[in-house]
Amino acid sequence: MIATAKGRYLRVSPTKIRKILDLVRGKQVPVALTILAHLNKPTKEKIVKVLESAVANAKQKGLTEDQLVVSKIVADQGPVWKRFRAATFGRATEILKKTSHITVELDLKVK
Repeated sequence: MIATAKGRYLRVSPTKIRKILDLVRGKQVPVALTILAHLNKPTKEKIVKVLESAVANAKQKGLTEDQLVVSKIVADQGPVWKRFRAATFGRATEILKKTSHITVELDLKVK
């Protein structure tokens, strides 16, 4: 592990994020960024932001993007916001607004 970055309390369900993360896991950083640039999903912007933060942390150690690989990228569930909506017969139904935490770890490319 060379560099890490975390995005916490993102207002997206972790199951929606994991579908995108599976496309990026294990790829080189420039390839991962181009894959994310061509996706048509609104959650990709949050993933790009965390990935670029991890790359910036690696640049502080004197490395370039071409030397890095996305070794670990996971989405864990954060706290759930509980809201209520009116239902029939005077009842209320619960709405769960899920949040997630994204963790990105970069490593050196194996030659």
